[in-house]
This record gives sequence, C-alpha cells and structure tokens, in this order.
Amino acid sequence: MTADNSTLTLRTAKPAGEPRGKGFGARLASAFAMFRNGKSLTGLAILAFFVLIAIFADVLAPYSPTGVDNTARFQPPSAEHWLGTTHIGEDVLSQVIHGTRGVIVVGFLAAIIATVIAITVGVIAGYMSGWRSESLSALTNVFLVIPGLPLIIIVTSMFEDPPLWIVAAVLGITGWAWGARVLRAQTMSLRNRDFIQAARANGEPLRRIITIEMLPNLMALIAASFVGTVTAAILALTTLSYIGVIPVTTYNWGTILNWASAQGAFRQNQWWWYLPPGLCIAAIGVALALINFGIDEYVNPRLRSAGERARAMKKKGLDVNDPVTAVRPAPPTSGKTEENVK
Repeated sequence: MTADNSTLTLRTAKPAGEPRGKGFGARLASAFAMFRNGKSLTGLAILAFFVLIAIFADVLAPYSPTGVDNTARFQPPSAEHWLGTTHIGEDVLSQVIHGTRGVIVVGFLAAIIATVIAITVGVIAGYMSGWRSESLSALTNVFLVIPGLPLIIIVTSMFEDPPLWIVAAVLGITGWAWGARVLRAQTMSLRNRDFIQAARANGEPLRRIITIEMLPNLMALIAASFVGTVTAAILALTTLSYIGVIPVTTYNWGTILNWASAQGAFRQNQWWWYLPPGLCIAAIGVALALINFGIDEYVNPRLRSAGERARAMKKKGLDVNDPVTAVRPAPPTSGKTEENVK
C-alpha cells in the first residue's frame, strides 16, 4: 500500500520548475481572447483597412487633395477621377483618402488620453478606500456633467487654425468619466478576491498589484471603453467639421460633407461628392460596433453561451431562429414491426 501511494505521488507531482499558476503572459493572452470571435475579427479587419489608408495616404491618393483641375468641374466618376470632382475640380477620392488620416488620428489619440485617465482614476478609486476613493469618485462625477462639444467650440474659437491634437485632447479629457466609473466598480469587486489578498499578504507593492494582478482581469472593460471613446471622438470630429467649427482647411470626412453642403451638392444630387465620406463614416462605425459586440459577447457569460450554441447549431445545419427544436427520427428497431404486432 505504501508503494502504491508513493507511485501515485510521483505521478501527480508537478516538476520543480513548473509554475503553480498562470504567468502574466498567459493571463494577458487570455484577456485578449475577446478578439477571437467572428464579430471582433470582422470589425478589426475593417478598422485595419482604414488605418492602413491613413498611414499610406500620400502614396494611395492619386492627386493632391487641394489640386485643381479647371477642365473637370462637377465631373461624375470616371477613369481619371474614380469618385468624381468638386465644384472647382478637386479629386474627391484624394480628399477622402487624406481625410481618413485626420479621423483616425483624432479618434485614437482621444481614446488613448481618455483610457489612460480612466484607468488611473478608476482603478485607484476602486482599490483605495476612505477619502481617497470618495474624492476620485467625486471628480469623476464632475467630469460626467461637463459638456464636451460646447467646450470644444470654445477652445477651437481661441485658435485661428486649431491643430487636431487639441481637438483630440479636449475630447479625451472630457470623455474618460464613464469608463472610470465602470472600472472603479469592477476593481471594487476584484480587490477582495483571494489572489489580491494573497498579493497583499506577500507584501507586493501597489503598482505591481494593479499592473500585474488587476489589469489583465480588466482588459475586456478597458477595450470596450477604448472602442466606445474612439466612436464618440470620430462622430464628434465629423459633426464639428460639418457644422464649420473645425476649419475647412483641415481635411477629414466632415469637412468634405461641409463643402458638399455649402456648394449645393445635396440639392443637385451630386452623390459622388457626399456619398463616399458618408459611407466611410458608416463603415468605421459598423467596424467599431462589431468590435464592441464581440467584446460584449466575451464579457457576458449568457451572450457567450448563446453565441457558442448558435455556432454549434449552424455547424449541424439547424436553423438558429427556428422556435421549434428539431427532433431526430428514431433509428429503426430490429425485430417485430408495428404491423407484425397487429
């Protein structure tokens, strides 16, 4: 009996060099598993397409966005100008390509600023207790009620030609409060978990507990907050450009729509001027929404189980929307049939 027990012990014991728990890299990889579903991958592919256009805009654009062709005014799409021209002969495709850069820069820069502030304030407010947590929570509530668009209008009116980074900074500073509240609530539920208590008992410093123990478990919420901020920043930029708050010399999709509206492209049905930037805004909105849906499916256990069940039904050839559950026919039994019984 002793030999059997020792043999069992040797078989189940872990090697001396194997860690007991998951390492930081493994936990970080599992945190980004939210991007492995079909919705997130589709959204990431569309978003990557626009990012590549923004990076290589100078190479992809066939003409300068301000280049004028006096012989091709209000020209519809052709072999020379794929998306037509404006009222003074500017190439619409080149303007759309160059306008992508401004949209991507403002969206991501504003999201980075807002996410960094939200993580700093939200996680610290959730981990701390007492007056520190209450002070940071009060600060978050103050920024929740600060209107972002009127503040941008005031700030941009102070500059003759405001750079895009100022617009992104104002959008980021005024858009971090919602993400901070969500992170604070989740951090408060994590700080009493066993692994956090064990890290405290081992005397781990605060920065290591937050960065190594907590942040990998908050990556889904951080990613959702980042995607939401990118969406809000892009919509805010295009809206402000369309109404004329952002100078028309700064090319983005809202600026193109502003010029098209001012020159009567909507009334004259010159669709090649206003439809492409509108479709680009819709496409990047759909991409960000798909990414957010994928994150929600990963975070919410009910949505995740429903998605897995739907994919399993599709593989079996069953209709997901069918309210009646398909019943497989019983296999034929060997022996006496019903007629023989009668």
